[in-house]
Amino acid sequence: MVNLGSSLLSFAHGIFSPDLCPGDWVWATVMAGALIGLFPVVGMLLVALVRKGTGNTYNAATISVIAAAGGFFVFLMPWLFSMGVYEVFHNIYLGEPSGLNSAEVSTVMQGDCWVGPEVEHFGRSSLVYDVLIHPSGNTPILLLRILMLVGLPGLIFLFIWLQARSAMRRGPKWPARLLWLPFVLLVLGNGMVSANVASYLWLGFLPVSILGLVPLLVIGPPSWSVIERSYQKPQQPPPPQQPQQQPPQALQQQPPPYEPPPPLPPYQAPGQAGPTPTRVAPPMADPEPDRAALAKLAADPGPLPFASPGGPPRPTQTGLWQNHGGRFRKLKPLGQGGFGTVWLARDTQLDRTVAVKLAHAPNAEAEARMLREARALAAVHHPHCVRVYDIIADPDGLGIVMEYIEGQQLADAVHEGGALGDVAAARLWVTMAGALTAAHAKGVLHRDVKPANVIVDPSGNPHLIDFGIARSEGDSTLTAAGMMVGTPDFLAPETASGKAATPASDAWQLAATVSFALTGQPPRGVRDNAMASLMAAAKGEPLSQLPHRSAHLRLLTASLDADPGRRPTLAAVTREMSTWLNHSGQGAEGPVTRIMNGTRPLR
Repeated sequence: MVNLGSSLLSFAHGIFSPDLCPGDWVWATVMAGALIGLFPVVGMLLVALVRKGTGNTYNAATISVIAAAGGFFVFLMPWLFSMGVYEVFHNIYLGEPSGLNSAEVSTVMQGDCWVGPEVEHFGRSSLVYDVLIHPSGNTPILLLRILMLVGLPGLIFLFIWLQARSAMRRGPKWPARLLWLPFVLLVLGNGMVSANVASYLWLGFLPVSILGLVPLLVIGPPSWSVIERSYQKPQQPPPPQQPQQQPPQALQQQPPPYEPPPPLPPYQAPGQAGPTPTRVAPPMADPEPDRAALAKLAADPGPLPFASPGGPPRPTQTGLWQNHGGRFRKLKPLGQGGFGTVWLARDTQLDRTVAVKLAHAPNAEAEARMLREARALAAVHHPHCVRVYDIIADPDGLGIVMEYIEGQQLADAVHEGGALGDVAAARLWVTMAGALTAAHAKGVLHRDVKPANVIVDPSGNPHLIDFGIARSEGDSTLTAAGMMVGTPDFLAPETASGKAATPASDAWQLAATVSFALTGQPPRGVRDNAMASLMAAAKGEPLSQLPHRSAHLRLLTASLDADPGRRPTLAAVTREMSTWLNHSGQGAEGPVTRIMNGTRPLR
């Protein structure tokens, strides 16, 4: 330790030893403390660089690296050098070899300013533990010593803790303890150093611990793609299957290989006549349908009742409304959107209220869009997604029978009741992220997430509706050539500029919706017209209306990044918000807001 301390002191004295009070070796000791303070910064940077590649993967290897960095750079090396500096001055005071040359030793023996001979100031001083346990001297000197020996380490600990948290950003908090706990051991270990040496070392340590945050912020946290990859379990290859010998009789009884059916022909309305097929055998009577199975199919969303291959799609009945032989009774119109009108209706067979979306004119594009919406919604099963019950053929076109959700648009709830708090916004984000994740798992994109498409029911629970512009991956264009689908104020930059929508686009729109819930304004602000909003979205103009006082500002800023590759995934957002809610003592499930009586019901 003496050799370490003498080398450090000689180097520090060579680069910083002004001929100023209280003495050049006092200033050299302060510089030695600054050099010692570099060790924790190096350890934190090492951990931050490792996490750039490993994310939140915590196994024996990564935990060992973090623990080794904390133990070696935060405790061991600073403690060895601190003890070495003390031993150098103590040996000079005792007249023993110190590792310094004779010229340096002679300057230590000299007196300067008010501290007297520096060798006595450093080598004769009481240890830190003795000063704190058995204090002596007048009150001002005692208070100054406590400030230097307790206040400075406490302040340094704050910045070491911030360094550790910066190195572990976008991850759990517990690994940071492996970085700041060694500093606590360092403070305790330096209790065996003389009080004056420890005071000057801490004085030099402090500014370096503050400036050490800068390179950590420059390196930044791991990307969200790395974070997401670290949570994914590696897929295990399937075990090799041993071929089984089967008797000849079993081989003969096996069915022929599956052949996919031919594609469905275009839909024909009930009034349209198709070509008359050639009958090659007597017609077979259709079997009596299973009433219980049909009722179950209508009650729960699932695969839609399309016809068998080889003929036109068979509707579930010959008409939609009661006056055309159907089972639904119109109650009142709920709204009108892109390609259809939505009616509030009563299912007279199942005795329930439903929402029926009916296309005005069954042209090819409207037909494709309606079928696409039905398939998308039928494939998604989530408590916060609107459900689809059935698809009906009617003389007026195609109708989709959907779950009716009584409530209020989130946009209206915010305008009437004010912005949401952080807890309600976190619940909104978690539930809607779960709904979109369920849709994406089926290959379905929503493409128009916005406050008007989130309905808050009377219990305060949000529901995602209007998959009218949703499509499954691989579907053809949604609208006529050149037609942009989506609300400009809540469009992701890449979709506004004409690029294909992705799950990251839905995640951006959801983050914009959450930001609106917290501020009452779209994140880019309000423009004079839709074209101006579209241009602002395409250019990725700055986000001027973010909730700067919200606890979710950091995650919102990341989720609204103009680069889709830098945005956190919906799974990462769900984890972040769930963790935040747990730490806040709140559950992910719960009301977002309360709807007052007399609000306008929507689908």
